[in-house]
Amino acid sequence: MSEQQPIFNVDRIYLKDLSLEIPNAPQVYAERESPQIDIKLHNEARALDGGVFEVVLTATVTAKLKDKTAFLVEVAQAGVFQIRNFPQQELDAVLGVTCGNILFPYLRETISNVVTRGGFPPFIMNHLSFEQLYQQRLQEQRQGGAPPAAS
Repeated sequence: MSEQQPIFNVDRIYLKDLSLEIPNAPQVYAERESPQIDIKLHNEARALDGGVFEVVLTATVTAKLKDKTAFLVEVAQAGVFQIRNFPQQELDAVLGVTCGNILFPYLRETISNVVTRGGFPPFIMNHLSFEQLYQQRLQEQRQGGAPPAAS
């Protein structure tokens, strides 16, 4: 009996959701100080059918000047992936690490473009280690007693 080879294909990459808020425009453009930046990132995977998964990488970037929001950007970058014949633990890693690494450059470019189109200087997110984030999540799940799952 021969084992089936693992299959990994990117079927589609798309922008699932995009939001830009500039609640204090136009006064915020007169500010000369650098804003405080807060970034929240979330990676979610769901099975569609027959080894096909949708992975959504969502980032929320909030820039504040003192107590006022300069801008808030939320981007959900998604992809549809064929992932077949992987053991469960490897599947979790592929969904959490490989798919995140594929989607991140698109997410980063979209955020940069939207911030610039909003009238602000370019904003480039630093590269993230999805491997490190995945390992942290596994460690947290082990300590909490929860079984590993794709985030």
